[in-house]
Amino acid sequence: MNENEKIYRTLSATGAGDIVVGILVIVVGLTAGIIAIVNGARLLVSRKNVML
Repeated sequence: MNENEKIYRTLSATGAGDIVVGILVIVVGLTAGIIAIVNGARLLVSRKNVML
């Protein structure tokens, strides 16, 4: 295996890993955002019970 093949394999593995990490970050970010919105809506609804 020559030097160019080693570089190509390294770049391929690194690129695939970066794509996986990027997808995971997007999924975690969306999940956290949805949870924050739902909790905020619950707080706004329950606010009516606290303020008389």
